[in-house]
Amino acid sequence: MVILINSSKTMVSKPEPQSLLRAPQLLDRATELDKRLKTHSAADLVKLMHISKPLAATTHQLIAHWSSEPSRQTAAIDSFAGDIYRGLQASQFDEADRQYADKVLVILSGLYGAIRPLDAICPYRLEMMYKLTGKGFRNLYEFWQDAIAKCLPTSGPIINLTSVEYMKVVEPFVDKDRILAPQFLTASGKPGNQTFVAVHAKVARGAFAKWLIQHRIETIEDMKGFDQLGYSYNEELSTTGKPAFICYEFGGLGLKV
Repeated sequence: MVILINSSKTMVSKPEPQSLLRAPQLLDRATELDKRLKTHSAADLVKLMHISKPLAATTHQLIAHWSSEPSRQTAAIDSFAGDIYRGLQASQFDEADRQYADKVLVILSGLYGAIRPLDAICPYRLEMMYKLTGKGFRNLYEFWQDAIAKCLPTSGPIINLTSVEYMKVVEPFVDKDRILAPQFLTASGKPGNQTFVAVHAKVARGAFAKWLIQHRIETIEDMKGFDQLGYSYNEELSTTGKPAFICYEFGGLGLKV
């Protein structure tokens, strides 16, 4: 089994001893992308990333300072903030949880490709959907092709807790019957009316990953027992490959990373 989540634009930096970390599997390719990013001006980044001029200036500095220098690296599991990481709450993991997460959790990243929790990474900004170009590629999907999928186990369930944009770099290269994509819905209005609320779903994906890790869940049947943040399994709305969980009173917005 492998659990997939995606990176977040919001990052934190907490450099730690390198003896506890290791290089990402696709670091050479990340370095290649970094060299390409460093050729862009702040004005270029406004267009490439669809961001404001002030944010582009900050991002330009971030890119300038990116490196694989050991003293500037943080464990990937401690590097990201944002809704899915509010649900994951990796700060609550004990050492056994961290080691288990390192075996079953993969973070999909525009820059690093596939990151394991104890991989050493440096703050960056490069979303998978950005149309970064270079020799031989017109976007990041063409750049990565099947390289990320090759980092995943060749058998067993793939628990898809990523956004659509990130899963596009995996789906074409794996057996679709292996993919399990939980759906997190919020009850709204009259009985029987459920809606997709993006912020709720993102937090729920992180909480689901945390629950799988801390309870060492390995079977699809056991996954139906997820009951965090007010969610419960709904068989009527579930389909093969898409188990549905409904929340009647969401309890996750107060979570902190």
